[in-house]
Amino acid sequence: MAHPDLVTPVREVFDAVLGERPNQLERERDDVEVSEAQLLDVPVPGGEVTEDGLRNDISVGIQYIASWLRGNGAAVVFNLMEDTATAEISRSQVWQWVHHGSRLPDGRAVTAELVRDLEREELDKLRSALGEEAYEGGRFGEAAALFEQVALDDEPVEFLTLPAIERLE
Repeated sequence: MAHPDLVTPVREVFDAVLGERPNQLERERDDVEVSEAQLLDVPVPGGEVTEDGLRNDISVGIQYIASWLRGNGAAVVFNLMEDTATAEISRSQVWQWVHHGSRLPDGRAVTAELVRDLEREELDKLRSALGEEAYEGGRFGEAAALFEQVALDDEPVEFLTLPAIERLE
């Protein structure tokens, strides 16, 4: 858990509602009907998939995974404190954009090939900023391979740390 100090107060709130029950499956809403199309229709008024956003997702995902592989559950990336949830969002967005045919404002499709090209550029930036020794010791190449796996595979893995666990030393 990223924030263990929250376990007790959150559990108290859940226990107040659930009591001894493990869930609220008995509270089905027969009055609500949602189609597959509605679930997939998530427009953001004025929003668009940009190269900057794609690059950010790639770089943040890789940097956090590298930190996680080095044993850190939270990491500062671009002056922000990031955790596994951020990496999950990053890789999930990339997966969605690739697998649902998103396009950048210039018309380029977000493809696995584009993601890999941008990934190489982002890794080069990291190598230049950190220096060769810190880059090699930082497990960034390994993190990039894992990011590709969880962001580009045909089927998304349930949680990115599942295949990552196999890479821990």
